[in-house]
Amino acid sequence: MDAVMDQDLPEKHPLRILIADDNDVDRLILKSLVRRLGHRVYQAVSGAEAVDRYRQHRPDIVLLDVMMPVMDGLEAARQIKALAGEQMVPVIFLTSLSEADALARCLEAGGDDFLPKPYNRVIIEAKIKAFNRMRQMHETLSRQRDVIHAHNQQLLAEQRLARKVFDNIAHTGCLDAPHIMYRASPLSVFSGDLLLACPRPSGGLHIFIGDFTGYGLPAAVGALPIAEMFYGMTSKGFDLGEILREINQKLNRILPTGMFCCACLVQANFHQGELRIWNGGLPDGYLLRPNGEFQLVRSAHLPLGVLDADRFSTDVVIIKTDPGDVLLMATDGVVEATNRDGEMYGEARLQAALGPHTGAAAVFEALQEGLQAFTGDQQMQDDATLVVLEMVSGSLLPAVSAQLVLEARNGPMHWESSYKIEGPTLSSFNPLPLLLHICLEVPGLRHRSSDVYTLLSELYANALEHGVLELSSAWKNSPEGFSRYYAERERRLKNIHGHFIRFHFRHTATDTGGKLVIACEDSGKGFDVQQYLNNGHGRTPYAGRGLALIQGLSESVRFHAQGNHIEVVYHWRLP
Repeated sequence: MDAVMDQDLPEKHPLRILIADDNDVDRLILKSLVRRLGHRVYQAVSGAEAVDRYRQHRPDIVLLDVMMPVMDGLEAARQIKALAGEQMVPVIFLTSLSEADALARCLEAGGDDFLPKPYNRVIIEAKIKAFNRMRQMHETLSRQRDVIHAHNQQLLAEQRLARKVFDNIAHTGCLDAPHIMYRASPLSVFSGDLLLACPRPSGGLHIFIGDFTGYGLPAAVGALPIAEMFYGMTSKGFDLGEILREINQKLNRILPTGMFCCACLVQANFHQGELRIWNGGLPDGYLLRPNGEFQLVRSAHLPLGVLDADRFSTDVVIIKTDPGDVLLMATDGVVEATNRDGEMYGEARLQAALGPHTGAAAVFEALQEGLQAFTGDQQMQDDATLVVLEMVSGSLLPAVSAQLVLEARNGPMHWESSYKIEGPTLSSFNPLPLLLHICLEVPGLRHRSSDVYTLLSELYANALEHGVLELSSAWKNSPEGFSRYYAERERRLKNIHGHFIRFHFRHTATDTGGKLVIACEDSGKGFDVQQYLNNGHGRTPYAGRGLALIQGLSESVRFHAQGNHIEVVYHWRLP
């Protein structure tokens, strides 16, 4: 039978209703009742025809008899629901059945309700209105879902773009160095964890591990200013304490109340075999020896962004190292990772995974395997970052760019400069970044920044620690003496009145590059230079490796007065 559509309807927005029944009398009665309620009616006499009418007209509600020829109502309901997809199309079965099993089969086939025979106008009207409300609510929710989905996709695309920019800024350092291994597992596009590494002009490096409260974009708001300060200050020669103070002050200004950054800043000196570590709120770190022994690096400070400048402390843990020692640091997302039973990985399991090793790669692999075996396919509940650093001989030097070679002879080539620090300024100010900046105004010295910084830092350390403070390097020959050395250094720095350190620089051009003469003079008592030279540099307060480094890097070293005035000549050549 062809579909019949009635036109003269009293309502402005009638529903389109499909009635499928092979009984002509029942179908006509129901059609008449539905038409009087103001709705448009489509008719079908079999299940197959009902499916075809639905495909053609897409009615809002389907009234479907169970028992029909060609295709029964159950199969017709399944096919109509499949055609409707995510769109809600209520299917109401027309039936005189009363057995529970038969009614259950109707619901399993996709039916939403029943309309018993003989028909009741009041019940028909109530059911149509009720299902229309459900249909409209479903359409509203679907539209809202689609809008939210579109906005979410746009937000994710913007975050991915922002993440690329962020990575270009935050990961411009040396995380790809062969003796650094790391794992960063963010929960979302942006991570609340932050991992940065940057070479120091001395040939060492700084590593920053941070964990902001929360995760995702809100937790990463402080990452960019931290990265900017970290890379800028490290490359200019600022030490660990100065960088920490600047970052803490910045976070105090920009972070809302209750938000902070648990962090660890590591300063590695490969020449001297030394680690300086500040840990504020991160889990314990580990300095691992190749024989399996380890030393804990505990958190001794509050996180960054909590204390004001007056109460903030930059005291560090100083650890002597040998080549092959490995430092391990992690955010709490690692130790708090859970398995299927809800158990946390914990520090005990982490320590159990550690043992004798053959370098950073072996330690990293053991930790990865242990963590994976514990968590299985369980999703992480927090951002998780793990980094291991192997102490090596030599230095970590940035590559020399071709452009730097071309510019090597530009800039000031013939100049002199003097700089003097005195009194309490010696205990509160680090002049090395400024002195390095003066020297690196010569482009040709920039590809030798490691050598220049080492000369400046060793000259200044000798002048301050041995000349002014009169500390003996011999104390560093034992762990107890090493601790005593730095404790005594801090004590004597508090009473440093009447002393000074003066630098004088002179630079001239040569046929192959240039010559930099650095003179460093201090107000200390000095020492017997002749005895120092005769004894092979081994029985004076200057018995450390500082002067040996200076002599190894420079063309000549001359002592004046009582050893408290040293002049170093450094030649640089075009690469």
